[in-house]
Order: sequence, then C-alpha cells, then structure tokens
Amino acid sequence: MTSVDGHGLEFVLTARTDDWQHLESMTMNAYYHAGPPHQRLDHGHVVPIGRPWFADSVCDRYLISLPYPFGPDFEVCAWDGGHARILWLLPITSAERDLIMNAGLEAFESLLEEKRVDYTDPHRSSVA
Repeated sequence: MTSVDGHGLEFVLTARTDDWQHLESMTMNAYYHAGPPHQRLDHGHVVPIGRPWFADSVCDRYLISLPYPFGPDFEVCAWDGGHARILWLLPITSAERDLIMNAGLEAFESLLEEKRVDYTDPHRSSVA
C-alpha cells in the first residue's frame, strides 16, 4: 500500500471464518490509506467500519495496531531495496475507542492483555 521509496504499509486481519466482509474491510482500509497523504493510516489510528465487524458484533471500528499476536518479527517484511510494515486491523467497540482517547493506547492495550481477549471472537464483550 502506498509505497514511498520502496517502503510500504500492509494490513492483516484475523478472523474465525472466511467471509466476504473481511475482504471488504481489508479493501476499504487499503483504499483509504492509498488516498491523499492526510488520510494515511498508522499505528494508533481508529477507523469506523460503518457496520458491525461481523454479524451482530459490538465491534464497529478498527484500531490500527501493532501485530502483537504474531510476534515482533512479523511487523516488518524486508527485501533488497525496501520493506513493508505490517499493521493489524483490530476490531474494537465505540466504548473501547473512547477509552483509547481518554486513557491512551498503551492503557487500552494493557487491558486487552490483562483480560486475555480473544481477538477473533466477533461477539466478545467490550473491555471498556
């Protein structure tokens, strides 16, 4: 996505099922990110989905996050002359977005870890 001097950004999304809505979400975020520089996505940004993440999920937006579940080696894919940074589309609720805005990203991420959230569960409860 939006390569600058051989350096780009890619997104990963984890889910329990293979569904067209996940492809739509990936496409939507890639398209948005590839637009004008002022709408480029990065770590810590929150993007509204415009509908529930999946079925009747309470998650209705994505946090652009570091890909924690995949380990630190997953974040950068390098090759001769360039690299791509891989960021995670983490489904969150509007209350979790408010928590991020009020308490900060680090506090939210710590809470997710403390509660041992199953990120692939579309029906998970909000941690906020």
